[in-house]
Amino acid sequence: MTTFVLLHGGAAGSWIWKYTEEALRARGHNVLTVTFTGFAERRHLCSTTSNVETHVADVVNALEFHDITDAVLVAHSYSGTVAPGVIAAAGDRLRRIIYVDSVIALSGETIVEALGFMPREHALGALAGLRNGTVPIYSPVAEQQRAEAAEKPYRMSAERQEWLLSHLSTMPTAAGVTPVVVGADTVKRQVDYIAVSDTVMKPKMHDRARELGWNVHDVDGDHAIMVGDVETTVKLLEQFSQ
Repeated sequence: MTTFVLLHGGAAGSWIWKYTEEALRARGHNVLTVTFTGFAERRHLCSTTSNVETHVADVVNALEFHDITDAVLVAHSYSGTVAPGVIAAAGDRLRRIIYVDSVIALSGETIVEALGFMPREHALGALAGLRNGTVPIYSPVAEQQRAEAAEKPYRMSAERQEWLLSHLSTMPTAAGVTPVVVGADTVKRQVDYIAVSDTVMKPKMHDRARELGWNVHDVDGDHAIMVGDVETTVKLLEQFSQ
């Protein structure tokens, strides 16, 4: 039996792991999912300061109060920026690290900057606007994802996609425009990075993973592989948790 700690991406929550979590538990594994402050069922807690460091604390506290040790940390999408801080603060509780098509941000870099969505000065300007009340506390990531899915559907049934899109909700603006304190460049442990073929993370994030010396595994699938291809996801998580 393996203990998996599953972290979610932007506009999502622990709910996005529903089908993968069920499959892992059916195979005898222990699973802990964490919803970050300002997301999904914790959206009412969103504030101008809900950022990566807040979400690192969410995970570290969950590990402590659930008595989690010898765990496999699994970070999808946005949570790839949270994982390094968790590793730094609670690495003794973790056995393996797996990134599932995740964002890789370096120390001092903003997420929107890392992804190429806006230059650094615009990101810092948005952060200043957030603090003075001229920029909304929620980012429009959910709307963007729904628009993208309308143009190019996910690799899953129409019913499963409707479930996914209907659950997308909020993401704190601060998370994307606040410089990351503990970046991927600080991770000295081996990381297995699942690089899917159909994703906005390609090629920049996949190349970064290779540059950092991580084990990059090219997989046919899209960014929501844990929803659309549960069998492959579970197989890979089990394989890289050994």
